[in-house]
Amino acid sequence: MKRAGFAKRAAVLAAAAVLLAGCGGTTKDNSGGSSGGGQTQTTANPNAPTAKDLKITFLPKQVNNPYFTVAQGGAEKASTALGEQFKATGPSDADASSQVTYINTAAQQGQNALLLAANDSNAVAPALKAARKQGMKVVTFDSDAAADARDVFINQASSQEIAAGQVKLISDAIGGSGEIAILSATANATNQNAWIDIMKQELAKPAYANIKLDEIAYGNDDDQTSFQKTQGLLQAHPNLKGIISPTTVGVAAAARYLDSSSYKGKVALTGLGTPNQMRKFIQDGTVGSVELWDPAKLGELAAYAAVALSSGQITGQQGEKFKAGDLGEYTIGAKGEVVLGPPLTFTKDNIDKYNF
Repeated sequence: MKRAGFAKRAAVLAAAAVLLAGCGGTTKDNSGGSSGGGQTQTTANPNAPTAKDLKITFLPKQVNNPYFTVAQGGAEKASTALGEQFKATGPSDADASSQVTYINTAAQQGQNALLLAANDSNAVAPALKAARKQGMKVVTFDSDAAADARDVFINQASSQEIAAGQVKLISDAIGGSGEIAILSATANATNQNAWIDIMKQELAKPAYANIKLDEIAYGNDDDQTSFQKTQGLLQAHPNLKGIISPTTVGVAAAARYLDSSSYKGKVALTGLGTPNQMRKFIQDGTVGSVELWDPAKLGELAAYAAVALSSGQITGQQGEKFKAGDLGEYTIGAKGEVVLGPPLTFTKDNIDKYNF
């Protein structure tokens, strides 16, 4: 009986030792950052080794969008260089809730990190929060989700820089006076709406007192819809002198319409477009200038941030630093935001220097 009692006590002590071992040492943070729901938080270690063979999912607003195809290439390049598994998936449309199924699937598949350009900041939030509780890190890029539903947001440039730059370009193009319109993407796009709000503030300044914003139209990040919306704007506002389209799909569609219409050379167009999309229209005079950052670098930076998060190098807190290969070192700012850098302006003089 004594031997049996001793064996029983030994088994209990062994089980306790295992339990204690599981609570000590280096603990992986599966809480998803600030919305952790009471799970153990770890301190970021910028010198921690990069984990290999992580599973990373790239989820753009929609597939077959030239802008996101370039961004995907950058993300895949960085992931491959770091020795991680990379996959891309996504909806064919940019509807508000179209990404939710893909987020849920990524979590069910045990993906370590998700790179997401959100179609709607609030529509994707519940799915993101659930995924993070399962251990998946979430890095948004291009268009943010609700701040408490992701770990880090990779912003292409500050919203102020982008919006103010767009207003200045259209003002210069129309001589500082006249009626303009905005051709946006979807009505729920976080980044688009932030830029438009700032554009309105810029247009209210004395420097732009002679410019009137007639209408904001939405092409839903669809080529044909954007083409038709451009036609509708011109028909509805016969005195229109300029259009701002801060979306690569919209600005290319608007340029295509102007290029084949009687409005060519009469109505100015600017926006956010890739050099390869806009080269023809800038060279033939349909468009004077557009702005953009390098989407490949945006995707690349998002992937580096995702790996740093999944490896425990950072947690997403303000002030933390991480290395992003040839892009250099970046510091996380307020609300988990990291800014890639200022946008570039493409004109006839420099557009042939860029190929993306």
